[in-house]
Amino acid sequence: MIIKPRTRGFISTTAHPEGCARQVQQQVEYVRAQPVINGPKKVLVIGASAGYGLASRIVSAFGAGASTIGVYRQSASKENRTASAGWYNSAAYEKLAQEAGLPSYSVTGDAFSNETKEKTIELIREKLGQVDMVIYSVASGRRVHPQTGETFSSVLKPIKETYTNKTVNFHTGEVSMISIDPATEVEIAGTIAVMGGEDWHMWINDLQKSGVLSDQAVTIAFSYIGPELTQAVYREGTIGRAKDHLEATALAINEQLASKGGRAYVVVSKALVTQSSSAIPVVPLYISALYKVMKEKGLHEGCIEQAYRLFSERLYNPDGTKVDSERRIRIDDWEMRSDVQEDISKLWTELSTDNIYELSDLEGYRREFIQLFGFEIDDIDYDIETDPNVTIPNMI
Repeated sequence: MIIKPRTRGFISTTAHPEGCARQVQQQVEYVRAQPVINGPKKVLVIGASAGYGLASRIVSAFGAGASTIGVYRQSASKENRTASAGWYNSAAYEKLAQEAGLPSYSVTGDAFSNETKEKTIELIREKLGQVDMVIYSVASGRRVHPQTGETFSSVLKPIKETYTNKTVNFHTGEVSMISIDPATEVEIAGTIAVMGGEDWHMWINDLQKSGVLSDQAVTIAFSYIGPELTQAVYREGTIGRAKDHLEATALAINEQLASKGGRAYVVVSKALVTQSSSAIPVVPLYISALYKVMKEKGLHEGCIEQAYRLFSERLYNPDGTKVDSERRIRIDDWEMRSDVQEDISKLWTELSTDNIYELSDLEGYRREFIQLFGFEIDDIDYDIETDPNVTIPNMI
């Protein structure tokens, strides 16, 4: 079939297998061009099909020579529908890893469920024995609690007061004002249940009790802080409450693992174009301005550059892991530089529909968004037939 993008809001209902594969290959090539990392050797990535999870899996394997297991949702093609971009990304990764002689396996299912945890533990026991790194990178809007069966949903809202600021329709370039009403206590609790640290801690507990987590294992989860500009809707909003819970969980896990030499960290990363960030009002406009400023200063990084810097300069730095006062690893340091934020603040007051493409990198944002689904990749002919049915080897 001929596959074209079909966008609706912050998603595309189609994905292109060859475009996704090309992007994974480019990330692998980037890592191969960097110095080898003396890093982990047996890695579990929970949420491995896109974004920081996929990038961390690539860096672990192609940067440090690790065997990997990736956990992600089952989303293969059906009838006249393509598979998800994450499915195609994972298929491409598995193919490249096997060609390189790097053992890799996939577990598909709901990462929140006991069933997926049990399948993963059995696979680790059978194929790797133990893992020495666990990367938790799950992004979801909904969670069914594995013990109670209760369903929780997350929301992107401020707390206590209505929030009003500029936002942009990144498909059309229209800049407008948006107001978001504050969340209820139920919505706050639901967001923490979905995006906080409980499931991460459940994974670590189950892995440790099952004897498949090595004594000196490192585990990380990803977070974001951002500038004052987005605080009300992000760090001081419902998502921020969830991230506070995630960071408190990191301290608890670290205490749990430390007696045997293990470590746990929250990694604060840079704002990037993802399906999740695209769904947050105001954030796409901020990222468009951020990209313009950071590209002009030669500071721009994508997921793969951030992940490589995380592993090589932070987690596995021979001089030790540098953390902030809250014991977080900061790879958002370039984004939060005072000169970067000052330039963005100046742009923000002037941004409008009339000058959006001049004063920001909205076109770069839009292109990166559509590239998440394998479209607008150089050297891919989107006018020819391609097979949407892609299988993934070593899949459980």
